[in-house]
Amino acid sequence: MTNAAATAPTERRSLRDVGFAAGIVGILVILFLPIPPLIIDLGLALSIALSVLILMVALWIQKPLEFSSFPTILLIATLLRLSLGIASTRLILAHGSEGVMAAGHVIYGFSQFVMGGDFVIGIVVFAILVTVNFLVITKGATRIAEVGARFTLDAIPGKQMAIDADLNAGLIDDKEAQRRRGELEEESSFFGSMDGASKFVRGEAVASLITIAVNIFGGIIIGATRHGMPLSEAADVYTRLSVGDGLVAQIPALIVSLAAGLLVSKGGTRGTAEQAVLGQLGAYPRALFVASGLLFLLAFVPGLPLIPFATLGGLMAFTGYIIPRQIAQKKAVEAEAAAKKQEEDRLQQQARDSVKDSLKTDEIELCIGKQLAGPIVRPQGEVVHRVSKMRRKFAQQYGFVIPEIKLTEALNVPGKSYQIKIHGTVVAEQEMRIGELLIITGDGPQPNLPGDEVREPAFGMKAMWISDSFAGEARREGFTPVDNLSVILTHVSEVVRNNLAQLLSYKDMRNLFERLGPEYKRLIEDICPSQISFSSLQAVLKLLLAERVSIRNLHLILEAIAEIVPHVRRAEQVAEHVRMRMAQQICGDLTEGGVLKVLRLGNRWDLVFHQSLKRDAKGDVIEFDIDPRQVEQFGTEASAAIRQRMAESQSFVLVTAPDARPYVRMIIERMFPSLPVLSHVEIARGVEIKALGTIS
Repeated sequence: MTNAAATAPTERRSLRDVGFAAGIVGILVILFLPIPPLIIDLGLALSIALSVLILMVALWIQKPLEFSSFPTILLIATLLRLSLGIASTRLILAHGSEGVMAAGHVIYGFSQFVMGGDFVIGIVVFAILVTVNFLVITKGATRIAEVGARFTLDAIPGKQMAIDADLNAGLIDDKEAQRRRGELEEESSFFGSMDGASKFVRGEAVASLITIAVNIFGGIIIGATRHGMPLSEAADVYTRLSVGDGLVAQIPALIVSLAAGLLVSKGGTRGTAEQAVLGQLGAYPRALFVASGLLFLLAFVPGLPLIPFATLGGLMAFTGYIIPRQIAQKKAVEAEAAAKKQEEDRLQQQARDSVKDSLKTDEIELCIGKQLAGPIVRPQGEVVHRVSKMRRKFAQQYGFVIPEIKLTEALNVPGKSYQIKIHGTVVAEQEMRIGELLIITGDGPQPNLPGDEVREPAFGMKAMWISDSFAGEARREGFTPVDNLSVILTHVSEVVRNNLAQLLSYKDMRNLFERLGPEYKRLIEDICPSQISFSSLQAVLKLLLAERVSIRNLHLILEAIAEIVPHVRRAEQVAEHVRMRMAQQICGDLTEGGVLKVLRLGNRWDLVFHQSLKRDAKGDVIEFDIDPRQVEQFGTEASAAIRQRMAESQSFVLVTAPDARPYVRMIIERMFPSLPVLSHVEIARGVEIKALGTIS
């Protein structure tokens, strides 16, 4: 049922596409194929009805852009009248000798009703209509459209600056600014379209004069020479038919020209032609009822055919009757949705105002100063997109979805600074420079550009702020300028990576378990809580994430935990066993080109750490007792060795003995939080190792 309901609108849209295209093809067919008088009558009645409907819609629209498809409709209506004119000309010249009914009842009716049976009156009325249409309405509308297009195009820069100013001042949001820019673009395109579209009617007026002259003189010649009609009879018959044909074409043209004069200051259009034309013409039931009433009135005029006008009038009346009910149903649904949303907003507002809500803290929050918020927060489209990509990357790399990153403008943060908070605690703060770019220089050569040397906030590398006007020169020298948003998001990414353990909540862990297969759910039931509690499981995962070990292969981690928990209960010991079992993954994430670069601890420090470990009778480590002076000396030597390799832009790991690894990591992480520390048993088989030296 759901699929059928979803495909129904698509099928209706497809039928409308096909129907609209078939209508255009039908108009083109009339240009080339002989058409019987009955079809001509229907076509001329449709032309009159369409012109009246266009005028009614032009009168009742509330906003200019609601009838933005007018140039397209004008072209179609003009093409319809021209094609009917050619078809009626074919009938007049081919069958005019048969009498005044040769071209159909509509042309005959106009020749009798409008001309009063005298073709001289018809010629005068036709000339007046052509003059009014050509010299008054169409010429004036064309001039208004031309001047309007010129002024609209001249005003675009000012309007665009006003939109940008409102956006930067915070008076409108990004979506409203985008809507206004789209409306401005539609308005300018509409003026350009109307400037050319109004010339359709002027050209049609000239074509009507030529057509009526051809019909009269050509008909007289054909009637007199081919059919043997007396010259006076041929002149009477062919003049009546020609002038009647011209009146039938000029009256709708005059009505559409009036609608064009009313719409020259309206906006452009969007979407396909069938959506704009059919959707907008059918959106005003009152217009349909007025057009239907006029058609019924014409149907009962003496001399005019009843069936074409009555049929079209009935169809328009039925459509006008159906549309308000559809609109009412749509409004009822929208009102219900609005009421539901209002109730949700009210409940959310109550929750925000409650005391309990004030106790909640966001897991990750980026607080930005007022001056920095303009170029960073308010154009939220790019920020949201890049933050989403960052969260997706973390999920793929570490195996769980980090919380949403909340962006706020904080009054207590300096205007050009930002703060990164984890669970409401500030863990990083940095001042930015608006209008400048950051280039990372490291320990390499410095750019020959004016700027201030600083430390890059994410990794603490040497960098330089330069004016954005020197961006091109910096790129030519081989440096990559980084904008403020990229600097901030890189810093956020590194802070999140350093706090992965804090961001894995108990709820996140249970959600990860729920996504496992039924076999591993049974494995969890076997070991929890009989051998290890869920909180201890969370502690093991946190210990892994604290050292940036991914938990994406959660099923392998659970298997490793199930192996060791019958013998060991401490989370630290369980985590060390899991690391050993996950050696292949750990080494795979740290290798470059299949090679793992290692910096060894050295025999001397291996012995120092080994002697500092105090064990119980079972051989388990119960205490780490090392001389503080040795810790200071180890930190100095390790820092010098590590910085030397980092200066050479090498990515490597520190390798030590298995029992000392947690304690070496405890000392190293305070100086180099992102440096991995592995034990010998965590190096997988088959991994190519390249030794960079030792700390000794």
